[in-house]
Amino acid sequence: MTAEKITLTGVKETLLITLYGKGEESRLTGSLLRDRFAAEVIGRIDYDFSKLQVGRDDMVGLATRAYRFDQCARAFIAAHPDAIVLHLGCGLDSRIFRLDPPATVRWFDVDYPEVIALRHRLYPAQAAGTMIGSSVTDPSWLDTIPADAPALIIAEGLLMYLSEAEVGDLLGALTTRLPGGELVFDGFNRLGIRLAQSNRMIKATGATLNWNIDEPRELEVLVPKLRFVAELMIYDPAEAAQFRRFSLPARLAIRVMHAVPGFRRIGRLLRYRF
Repeated sequence: MTAEKITLTGVKETLLITLYGKGEESRLTGSLLRDRFAAEVIGRIDYDFSKLQVGRDDMVGLATRAYRFDQCARAFIAAHPDAIVLHLGCGLDSRIFRLDPPATVRWFDVDYPEVIALRHRLYPAQAAGTMIGSSVTDPSWLDTIPADAPALIIAEGLLMYLSEAEVGDLLGALTTRLPGGELVFDGFNRLGIRLAQSNRMIKATGATLNWNIDEPRELEVLVPKLRFVAELMIYDPAEAAQFRRFSLPARLAIRVMHAVPGFRRIGRLLRYRF
């Protein structure tokens, strides 16, 4: 089988960071994510992943973040077996395969047309899923989404690449279109955006991060239909089995993040209802 040549750049190229991190973490002893789908896709891609400089701690961190999102999605689907799930900026993430939702769930993976074309070539068809090739900021794709059931909006590694106006327009349109549900995303404060922008993996792609959120309730002002529910730390020292998989320097850094209020919001999961 001929390997799939990858020519993505900028923000689109960042999807390879998360794909590689999740896939390679799944090869590690004691893998949390166990994402065999991502691991298989990596082997079918013609791309020099070494340029991204994804280290072991990065792999564990990316897998842990994905696992947190998976937990939120599983809980929502368990409570709403007829749910609509919108996976925005899905990249090459295999969440629909990891979760294997029931046929009653209508799942939509949304990303740029060239990314969705890649997904079609790299992943098998999934009966419960529909793939939409569009920029998430182009409102026309919303016309294809049903609005007759509770909806879960997943935005992993996405909103920080948009401007504040784009975030407001996107989430405003979604919360107007859909009858109700939840939004979950990873949000960085100002310090977090600066640190992420200087990260060697992001710099390797040339992508630019933009939107930050210091206080969770700021988003209620920007998108009035949203109501803040919870702020969750992605890396939790209390979860010993997961925490000890990080290197000693990484564990020390995470403990500092938890101890200092300003650092706690460098990057975390945010949940809202609408």
